[in-house]
Amino acid sequence: MTHSTHEQHEQAAVIGQRAAEDRTPVTVIGLGPMGAALAEAYLNQGHPTTVWNRTPGKADELVARGARRADSVTGAVTASPLIVVCLKDYPAMYGVLEQAADGALAGRTLVNHSSGTPEQAREAVGWATGRGAEYLDGAIMVPVTAVGHPDAKILYSGPRAVFDTHRTALAAMGGTTYLGAEPELAVLYNTALLGLMYATLNGFLHSAALVGTAGVKAATFAELAVDWFLPSVVNPIIVAGVPDVDRGRYPGDLGNMEMNLTAIDHVLHTSAQQGIDTDHPALLKALAERAVAAGRGGENYMAMAEVFRGRRTGGAGGS
Repeated sequence: MTHSTHEQHEQAAVIGQRAAEDRTPVTVIGLGPMGAALAEAYLNQGHPTTVWNRTPGKADELVARGARRADSVTGAVTASPLIVVCLKDYPAMYGVLEQAADGALAGRTLVNHSSGTPEQAREAVGWATGRGAEYLDGAIMVPVTAVGHPDAKILYSGPRAVFDTHRTALAAMGGTTYLGAEPELAVLYNTALLGLMYATLNGFLHSAALVGTAGVKAATFAELAVDWFLPSVVNPIIVAGVPDVDRGRYPGDLGNMEMNLTAIDHVLHTSAQQGIDTDHPALLKALAERAVAAGRGGENYMAMAEVFRGRRTGGAGGS
């Protein structure tokens, strides 16, 4: 075992011990599937857990397992120093927490996992601090079934000192990834990653539909596509290409945008010939055409980043 590896194991052991010792009382507000999973995770880790939901009956199973049901928002907020909110969106959070008595949030930490936008996250800081509370914004990047597992990806942004104070308590919900002090970072990462997810899923589903015209089942196609696509193609392209994106230079000696445009055109025409919807490949072609028209035909495909950034002049990396 290397020295660095030994230190990592020691640090992990210390964090695990602190997590076992940290039994910070927690209040969970919002008991939809995700909120209920968060509350269950805290109960599993031995935290005194108070729960509140607009429909009280949703707390029944958690109460049977040892949670305390608050009879009001004020009671929920004042029960714990750490308030975890998991509601539909930011307006829903305000709608609930503004029912609390004046001063109820003072001296407490509010961790908001509700869905929203970067602008709403920035506004929420002022709203919370105006009521005497510290604020962290959070984004849960895993399904309900993964909550509570240490490898679950949960993102946080806000003051580092606030995050550090509650890090071990937050770890009851899953793995904690701190992104920075800017409050909007968690929701910004969340929306960016969701965009990546939907684009990838749509790409797979369109491809599965295309080979499906030959009677190939989606499961059969996935056996090849998943093994080839991510580890063999996408991962290496991203790892090798992100320095180009950050530098804004896209050498095209190993393949350029013109070549990719030709390949995309084949996808478009094949889809049309096979009777598969062409909107998805048509969008891909339109984007590639924009890159070529902007003078990036001799650059590699990662130059598409400049199209998304709205930059129209080819870089020095073109050939």
